[in-house]
Amino acid sequence: MAWDWQVFCKETTSGDQIAGCFGRGGDQTYLNWIFSAWGWTLSVAALALVVALAVGSLMGILRTAPDKRLVFIGNAWTELFRNIPLLVQIFLWYHVLPSLFLSLRAVPPFVLVVVALGFFTSARISEQVKAGIQSLPNGQRYAGLAMGLTLPQTYRHVLLPMAFRIVIPPLTSESMNIVKNSSVAFAVSIAELTMFAMQAGEETSRTIEVYLAVTALYFISAFSINRVAQFIENRTRVPGMIGSK
Repeated sequence: MAWDWQVFCKETTSGDQIAGCFGRGGDQTYLNWIFSAWGWTLSVAALALVVALAVGSLMGILRTAPDKRLVFIGNAWTELFRNIPLLVQIFLWYHVLPSLFLSLRAVPPFVLVVVALGFFTSARISEQVKAGIQSLPNGQRYAGLAMGLTLPQTYRHVLLPMAFRIVIPPLTSESMNIVKNSSVAFAVSIAELTMFAMQAGEETSRTIEVYLAVTALYFISAFSINRVAQFIENRTRVPGMIGSK
C-alpha cells in the first residue's frame, strides 16, 4: 500500500483536500487537529510535571527529616502512589472521587488528569530527591545548623540546591516519561495525541501515516526535554562528581 501523507491536508468533516494543508475559518484539517492534540499533550505533561516536582520534592524532604512522623507521611505517600497503576489512578480521580466528593464534579477532566499524573510521578521524584539529599555529607546539614540557620532554611539554602544538581539525570528521565505517560489522558476524553491517532486513524483508514506522525511528535517532545536537561546538567554539574569536567 502506498503511503499518502496528503491525508493531513484533508478537511476533517468533508474529507476535501485543503490547499496549504491548514484550514481557515470553520475548516479544520487533520494537520490542524494533530497540532492541537500535540498542544494538549504538552500542556498535560508540563502542568503535571510542575505538580510532580512540587509534591515530590516536599515528600522527598519529609522522608529525610529527623521527625519520624514526617518520615512516615512521606513514605506513605510514596508507597501509595507508586504502587497503583497510573490508568487506575486516572479512573479513580475521574469516576470514583467525584462520587464521594461532589465538588469534584465541577472540576474539568483536564485538571483531574494533571493532578493524577502529577501525584503518580511525584512518588518517583520523591525517591530521587530523597536519594539526592542522602548522598550529601552529613556535615553540610550540621554546618548549616551551626551557622544559625533553621532546619527549613538549611534544606532551602544548603541541601536542596546541591541535591537537585545531583539528581538532574533521573529527573530528566521522569520529565521524558511524563510526556509519554500523558497518553493515558485519552481514557477521559482529553483530545491529546493518542486520542487523535485513534480517531483520525479510524476516520481516514491511514493508520500508518497517522501513527508515524504521532510517534514522531512524541519523540521530538521527549528528545527536546533530554537536550534541554543535558544543557542544564552540564551548566550546573557539581564539581568533583564523576563525569565532571
